[in-house]
Amino acid sequence: MWQQRVDVAPPYDFSHALKRLALDPLISVDIAKQKVVVPLYVQQIPIAVTVESIGTKEEPSFLVTAPYPERKKEIIERISHLFQWNTPLAPIHEHFQRTELQPLFTEYQGMPLILDFDLYFCLMKCLIHQQLNLKVAYRLTERFVKTFGTQIDGVWFYPRPEDIAALSYDELKQLQLSGRKAEYIVDTSRLIAEGKLSLEGLAHKSEAEVMEALLSIRGIGPWTVQNFLLFGLGKPNVFPKADIGLQRAIQRLFGLSEKPSAQQMEELSNRWEPYLSYASLYLWRSIE
Repeated sequence: MWQQRVDVAPPYDFSHALKRLALDPLISVDIAKQKVVVPLYVQQIPIAVTVESIGTKEEPSFLVTAPYPERKKEIIERISHLFQWNTPLAPIHEHFQRTELQPLFTEYQGMPLILDFDLYFCLMKCLIHQQLNLKVAYRLTERFVKTFGTQIDGVWFYPRPEDIAALSYDELKQLQLSGRKAEYIVDTSRLIAEGKLSLEGLAHKSEAEVMEALLSIRGIGPWTVQNFLLFGLGKPNVFPKADIGLQRAIQRLFGLSEKPSAQQMEELSNRWEPYLSYASLYLWRSIE
């Protein structure tokens, strides 16, 4: 095992991030000890990486612990990306102090955008979560991983695309997924397993190019792509206007009698650029 300390620019409030991660029953989070265990695949090797806060919001510092010292550089790079340690939050905080979201950015100051730990699973989760409330979505996602994934030392590792590509639709329907969702998940996994869709390759493309590539796949709509752009690729300016949770959060924040219209969502989002992903994150957090 090896350990490395990583210092991050303030403000960075890990406690807010952990509370959000703890909503997912699959993630091994210890809020009291301020740490999380991240299931990473590095060159197809499953590696459990512990990330522990040893600093404060004003002086953020982390201890990363993992096996495979020969993979240390790659692991640190991956963890830094997933936890967005190289994205200064101070300019983002200052930007929103001049907007209607100032109360949220004051309340949750320093809350980072934490990415999903695995690109493939991020896309599968987006498919599973389509048109479901959060509680049901998490339950089905947990069932999916615990049926087809692998548990190593108490940590759940997500299934690989080739594992799901080999399944029949009926095997997924047994998890109480709809027939269509079962088809979307298996068919998309087959495209990835066969090399016809490279999720890693999408990381180097523009949002428009990612949208074009994924919308051509049956079962993937704009909401799914936007969530993949946000939580998979970490794009900073994504705002899923059709998301019911965002609409509810805006309705509550602004005291509206009904959910905001598409035009209202558009007008508001124009004022929050170029950090729409953070507007989305903080609005979601306000109703969780």
